[in-house]
Amino acid sequence: MPSLTKTRRFRVLTNRRRRVGLLLRLAVAILAIVYALLPPLWIVSAAFNPSGSLATQRLVPERASTANFQELLGGQDYSLHPYKLWLWNSVKIASIVSLLAVFIVAFSAYAFSRFRFRFRRRLLLGIFLVQIFPSSLTMVALFLLFRQIGDYIPAFGLNRHGGLILAYLGPILGINVWLMKGFFDSIPRDIDESAKVDGASHWQIFWKLILPLARPILAVVVALVFIGTFNDFLLARVLLQSTEQFTLMLGLYLLVQVRFTQNWGLFAAGALIASVPITVLYLLLQSQIVSGLTRGAVKG
Repeated sequence: MPSLTKTRRFRVLTNRRRRVGLLLRLAVAILAIVYALLPPLWIVSAAFNPSGSLATQRLVPERASTANFQELLGGQDYSLHPYKLWLWNSVKIASIVSLLAVFIVAFSAYAFSRFRFRFRRRLLLGIFLVQIFPSSLTMVALFLLFRQIGDYIPAFGLNRHGGLILAYLGPILGINVWLMKGFFDSIPRDIDESAKVDGASHWQIFWKLILPLARPILAVVVALVFIGTFNDFLLARVLLQSTEQFTLMLGLYLLVQVRFTQNWGLFAAGALIASVPITVLYLLLQSQIVSGLTRGAVKG
């Protein structure tokens, strides 16, 4: 009898500990969810608040309306803040940079993965070391460089999207080359050898065999480059000067540069619309992104 009583007490204590542990985990999970969802909910609330002022901002606006969206997309002051033009500039620049980066990174990663040449390892380490230095250190040099380039090729100078695209292509290649090389290393070399026996060239192997198998990592590179370029502010602020050439991040900054408290509603509405392209891109490439990140981390 005493042994049965001790067993029951032990079970009761164990059940209590499990319940307390479960409650603690639920409490931590709820706090994490609230912490993660509060900023987006606040932005949504500000976007539908017609007052547009931080002083009267509440989580649930009193008179919710779409006035901020209407003003932003075609109101009376549209000439002062051409939001649709800024959005188009960002989507255009991010798309071009993403496509160019995918091809350049794919060619470079394939060469490092499949070919053996002199200084191969040193070049890989050099590409890696370049990424250690923050891109902000190059701002002054880039400004002077593109100002001189603009004297000879205006399309790639200051205040031109061509120059901004070239500036974006440099820093984003390093880490993506390493990432894609790791994925190429995970593809069996037997595919290359079998194709060579059948008389295929390196270009045919790369274009018809390796590249279709590398769709997951291509999706990863596209997503990373597009999001990074679309959300960039600092480099665009240095190289772009006129309002018509501004990207979306510069345009949103322009809205609140002088009258932050008055234009908070417009800023929130613009930020909410800006999240749509990135969300759509991620949903389209979600399965490929997960596969590409997991397989690309297998080998270095």
